[in-house]
Amino acid sequence: MTYPNQITDREFGQFQRFIFDAAGIFLSPAKKPLVSGRLARRLQQHCMASFDDYYRLLQSGSAPSEVQMAVDLLTTNETYFFREAVHFELLGELADALRRKPTRASPFRVWSAASSSGEEAYSAAMVLADRLPTHPWEVLGTDISTRVVERARAGHYALDRTRHIPPAYLKRFCLRGIDAQEGTLLVHRELRNRVQFIHANLNAPLPRLGSFDVIFLRNVLIYFNPETKRQVVARVLANLKPGGYLMVGHSESLNDVTDVVKPVAPSIYRKP
Repeated sequence: MTYPNQITDREFGQFQRFIFDAAGIFLSPAKKPLVSGRLARRLQQHCMASFDDYYRLLQSGSAPSEVQMAVDLLTTNETYFFREAVHFELLGELADALRRKPTRASPFRVWSAASSSGEEAYSAAMVLADRLPTHPWEVLGTDISTRVVERARAGHYALDRTRHIPPAYLKRFCLRGIDAQEGTLLVHRELRNRVQFIHANLNAPLPRLGSFDVIFLRNVLIYFNPETKRQVVARVLANLKPGGYLMVGHSESLNDVTDVVKPVAPSIYRKP
């Protein structure tokens, strides 16, 4: 059988609607090659002759695991450790302030709300493990993709994804692969055990997560239309403590999205 490698405009429109309904994400026409490339493997897996056939499978209700697979493929974004370093500098400053004036016994909590394959959450955990050696802390990562949640739990990465990790953190928190694992890095088990990853859809009611001192909501709002963006931000901010900080991507803004938090620096907001 010959498998198609190009998706038609009509077929692309179907998958635009599919991922918007599932995750609230708008795929621009520029994403057409991405959709074609990522879904072509699933057509081959199911011996299907067209993207239409695959779309009908997703809509049939007979293959919920395949629906999740398609969502995973269309929502996964590349990331790396210590991306947008200024945010981790602020996290370190907050941890230092808490260490100098330990006025509470409750854990310092950080939420990576679109954690992808876990680099952001582990970066935060390295900072907290370093700066809060005696104070309790927790890091939670959530993502709509069950596939990347499992990858995050494993904590196993290609070395080129780890080049921004400070050398002292590399030595302390990571293991370099040898022999069959050469060219990879494993986050140390002790740190992995202190970071929790769960599946969650920001465009739907969230599980009970508790409240957080810092929330990372970075490089995800750009995929939502204005109304979905307002709903997602409201849902996330309901879990931010008064006085807590929200970090968004440097290309993102909360102008006309919410007045619950106030800007304190580019891409950094604080809840009064």
